[in-house]
Amino acid sequence: MRWGNRFGTPVDPVPFLVVAALGFLLCYTFGPSYLMAFGAELAGGLGYSTMAFLAVTGFAYYRLVWTARPDLRREVPAQFRIRRIVLAGLAVGGVFALLSLPLLHAVV
Repeated sequence: MRWGNRFGTPVDPVPFLVVAALGFLLCYTFGPSYLMAFGAELAGGLGYSTMAFLAVTGFAYYRLVWTARPDLRREVPAQFRIRRIVLAGLAVGGVFALLSLPLLHAVV
């Protein structure tokens, strides 16, 4: 299967697949237990986690595949790309830390 954007230009699917996999990991690791800490049932937590995963996957597809412009990738210097990757990693780490706070409070 060839992945293409809305103009038919071939697009690398790896960034989308990585974001979708991380979204799956985040939603199903923290979602049900996080919602159960606030009194939701397991089925409800799994349902909301599934909806959040579908939203993350849809947004990632829109951003990284559908509206991607591979011709612009060469114009961005490497130092800006690495800075963006580091900031994204810090943001993901911050989200994990914030999502774990209610779980620590529920245990204590």
